[in-house]
Amino acid sequence: MNTRAWHRETMLLHAAPAQESRDGGTVSPIALSSSFAYETAEGLEAVFAGREPGYVYSRIANPTVAGFERRIAALEGGIGSVACASGMAAITAAVLGLAGAGDEIVSGNSIFGGTYSLFRQTLVRYGITTRFVEATDVDAYRRAITDRTKLIFVETVGNPKLDIPDIAAIAAVAREKGVVLGVDNTVATPFLFQPRTAGADLVIHSTSKFLNGHGNAIGGVVTDCGSFDWSGPRYGHLAAHHKRAGRLAFLVYLRNQICRDLGGCLSPFNAFLMSTGVETLAVRMERHCANAARLAEFLAAHPRVRGVRYPGLAGHPGHAVARRQFTGGYGALLTLRLADKAECYQFINGLALARDLANLGDLRTLVIHPASTFCRDLSGDECRAMGVSDDLVRVSVGIEHADDIIADMEQSLAALGKEET
Repeated sequence: MNTRAWHRETMLLHAAPAQESRDGGTVSPIALSSSFAYETAEGLEAVFAGREPGYVYSRIANPTVAGFERRIAALEGGIGSVACASGMAAITAAVLGLAGAGDEIVSGNSIFGGTYSLFRQTLVRYGITTRFVEATDVDAYRRAITDRTKLIFVETVGNPKLDIPDIAAIAAVAREKGVVLGVDNTVATPFLFQPRTAGADLVIHSTSKFLNGHGNAIGGVVTDCGSFDWSGPRYGHLAAHHKRAGRLAFLVYLRNQICRDLGGCLSPFNAFLMSTGVETLAVRMERHCANAARLAEFLAAHPRVRGVRYPGLAGHPGHAVARRQFTGGYGALLTLRLADKAECYQFINGLALARDLANLGDLRTLVIHPASTFCRDLSGDECRAMGVSDDLVRVSVGIEHADDIIADMEQSLAALGKEET
């Protein structure tokens, strides 16, 4: 049967089925083993040399993790994936797999604060510099590319700015210049958008978020879409791998060099939790998106709310791109603006259902004040580029009943300005 003809909901369960246990169980067993034994020295040598498939050490590859990697590769339409210890580990591995001292990255400026810190503060210490551009300005990417550029990086939905870059247009620039386009698809998920279909070369996820969905494990993954020719001179460090592995060159280098040496591997238990979580992605995203759309409309009409940013609202500057780019909804993130930081705090403290914590993509509705948390170390100009201000609250809308989410927000908004007793 042609699995590519299946709908997304079916793909989630059957496109890359879990390795069944020997007793007939349909849930993949957890391979909690640090290393794997071979009956002969010749057999182990063959696996080390790459002549035979197999598992050697869980820092490099593990059966449970491999099953999760196959599932994500199938969902993103890629040729393979490499799982990492976290979303930040996945981004770091992808960058170091492409760039070295003296090289450059071109990145949208409205990316997640943790990624921005990695690009602006950490990588520069190792000789990799980043040119930040307005995320939705396609020509800005073209102008920023130099002979040293090894990666164009963009998020499908800016976090927390919620801007929507035109991935297909940016991909055309990347093709023109012969540069890899890496897309962080964490917020949209493959349920709403497959970056491969718009021309992306690499897709990155913090699998801790919507893919897992249950807020109980940390992980990340890099998927190669199979569209980039790794034989070009810009990526000369991959030449030997390309001769041996062809279009799998980057994945081979990523797993057997970068991830092996840096050690940012995903634990088998976390891979098991995420494989289980991703099976319900479709039904969860349907509810997430429906709830977010209703909440956004409610907040946009509320007199105490000074502004709402949600791609599904007709007034959002990226609404037309989002409508063309996404299928099945506009995601579960939105932001609202109140009078000031104090009022944001009062609003957050007054919520009974929504939880105040540093995560998104959970089953539960979550809120956070970005300026005082994951953007606290950034300058005023950097915060403005990310759409962050002291009067901003980010909401990750959960799958509770929409009426209950709205009622919780409504009662907290109604209490604003009243003296606490």
